[in-house]
Amino acid sequence: MTEIPVRGEEATTRTRFRVSEGSCVDCAGDVAGAVQRLPGVRHVEVLSAAGVVTVEHDTRVSAADIRGVAARCGLGLVPAETTVREQKRSWWRRPKLLALAGASILLLAGLAAGKLIHAEILATVLYAATLAIGGFYPALSAVRSLRSRRLTISTLLVVAVVGAVALGVLEEAALLVVVFSLGEVLEDYAADRARGSIRALMALTPPIAWVKGPDGSLDAVPVEALVPGDPIVVRPGERIPTDGRVISGGSSVDQSPVTGESVPIQVSPGSTVFGGTINGNGALEVEVTCEYADTTLARIIQQVEDAQAAKGQAQRFADRFGAVYTPAMFVLAGFVALVPPLLGGDWREWIYRGLVVLVVSCSCALIISVPVSVVAAISRAARDGVLIKGGVYLETLGGIRAVAFDKTGTLTRGRPQVTDVVALEDHGSDEVLRLAAGVEAASEHPLAEAILRAAKDRGIRWERGRDLHAVPGVGVEATVDGRRLFLGRPDGAKGEDSNVTERAARLEAEGKTVVVLTEGSHHFGILAIADQLRDNVPAVVTSLRRLNVRHLLMLTGDNEQVAEAIARQAGIDHWRAGLLPEDKTEAVRELQATYGPIAMIGDGVNDAPALATADVGIAMGAAGTDVALETADIALMADDLAKLPTAIRLARRALANIRQNIAMSLATIAILIVAALSGRLSLTSGLLLNEGAALLIIGNGLRMLRPLHQPE
Repeated sequence: MTEIPVRGEEATTRTRFRVSEGSCVDCAGDVAGAVQRLPGVRHVEVLSAAGVVTVEHDTRVSAADIRGVAARCGLGLVPAETTVREQKRSWWRRPKLLALAGASILLLAGLAAGKLIHAEILATVLYAATLAIGGFYPALSAVRSLRSRRLTISTLLVVAVVGAVALGVLEEAALLVVVFSLGEVLEDYAADRARGSIRALMALTPPIAWVKGPDGSLDAVPVEALVPGDPIVVRPGERIPTDGRVISGGSSVDQSPVTGESVPIQVSPGSTVFGGTINGNGALEVEVTCEYADTTLARIIQQVEDAQAAKGQAQRFADRFGAVYTPAMFVLAGFVALVPPLLGGDWREWIYRGLVVLVVSCSCALIISVPVSVVAAISRAARDGVLIKGGVYLETLGGIRAVAFDKTGTLTRGRPQVTDVVALEDHGSDEVLRLAAGVEAASEHPLAEAILRAAKDRGIRWERGRDLHAVPGVGVEATVDGRRLFLGRPDGAKGEDSNVTERAARLEAEGKTVVVLTEGSHHFGILAIADQLRDNVPAVVTSLRRLNVRHLLMLTGDNEQVAEAIARQAGIDHWRAGLLPEDKTEAVRELQATYGPIAMIGDGVNDAPALATADVGIAMGAAGTDVALETADIALMADDLAKLPTAIRLARRALANIRQNIAMSLATIAILIVAALSGRLSLTSGLLLNEGAALLIIGNGLRMLRPLHQPE
């Protein structure tokens, strides 16, 4: 189980469990109430759709105590870290399904005895057996709820069945139990599908890792037992068991399970790899860099599970509705059963109608449909490389009409590149680049790396310059090939050349940093360096505009000239340059005041204040980045801006799905109650219609598990 120390007056632990048996949809309140009564328990949180129970407690309470109380409430819990290996029991062996099967057989036999051979006594016995077997779990749940002083869906059914038996309609009572049990089993299955999307993430990690011993032997070690520093061997085609750093070997690695990036990346010694990714055709030796619970994939799984706690308005509405719905149905049913007869109506008729009101109320469709939709959407997004921290952020993202972009590392690659090499006075461009690389070889200036990388990419060898002398803000001098060369700003070079000045000005107008290479007044050439725009940025901007996100702003600390050039290339109409971090935060506030909810996208570290101020903070390339994973509301795991329009489309699809579910739930309740009050429904037909509508609504929520790119 996952235990996290919590500061307080006494030693407090937060223990995390996952549901292995039962449904925590109807019994969530029972479990929370029962566990809360244990001495030493501070707080209990049950995330029903995700199947997670978190308990904050002191040393007086053990995990076994908590699991025991939950078991008595009908909920099986297992320690959080062991569920990765959990072997799920086959559906046909589950107790509720077995009870449903037995009750169904007895019901069919009873109907045959009563309708075909007219053996009324035998039929009565078979119906009674149906009630005993099929009604066992609903009755058990109702008793637990009453002990917790709660009225639940199961309580509604039990009262309706008891009333039907009292009225002598034993056949309908048996039918009620079987239909309700069928609905419960199918609703459990639907909720399990949503939780299954989380288990699919867990299954990405292999159960064991091959640890290399000092003598070169390989030992199979459970992945949870790995510690930082362990050397592990990953064979071709295997999943990488944990986060680490490549020690030896080279291969291509499919990172799509974690980042959603479809193109495998090449790794070599020194490269970072993530647990759950798939090794290609080369063997790798990897040094473990963190414990299993701290891996990128494990943190993604926990945050997907916890996402249900950050509830949007729709989910809060469903929770509030559920809190008053069941008591209100009891009051309405009692009113229908008692008031009309007191005014002269037929007692039997109106009591029966009151029971029908209870029966058509026996559905948790609205209560479960919203969290199922949220968890399904967030799980789907996580599998495609978009980590959404909660329903509230999913909901907010769906309503976004304005986006602010950081420039460096978001719109641009974040790594300066040589874009132009202009040779002068009969010198070749390779010669200019070779001499410039020699000058910069001993320099630590940020532009030096770009020049050296450009020379290396062209296969140019250079001589390391000697007697380096840097002039801050101007340039650098060094001796290369016996020549004293200067590389720096055009206005820092000796001698004036109108041709050089004109060309440098033209390149600077394009938003590039320009340096000239000279020896005294002799000019060898001009180099232009820029942080290149990402290739897909114009397409992303176009996609956002098609999504009616029309207010796009770029925020940067660069100068106005560079900002304008990058914004024009990206297709962004508005930008603000020369901004300090606090200036970016103020710009976000101004956008909020003008356009309403705004998303801010950046690297998750330098832009933290602006990300926190925005209604939705989105971090780029967050895989393996602790700060980004923890601080952003949404994280694009791969360094791919194209995930942003995809995430917005998913959020809007989820919002539409949730609204559909709420509308269908409320409409179903209203129609069935009106029909019940008018006497147009029997107990059986009412429950059949109710459960059918509930399954339709939950199935609609599960559509969110479909891939993001798949059309509706």
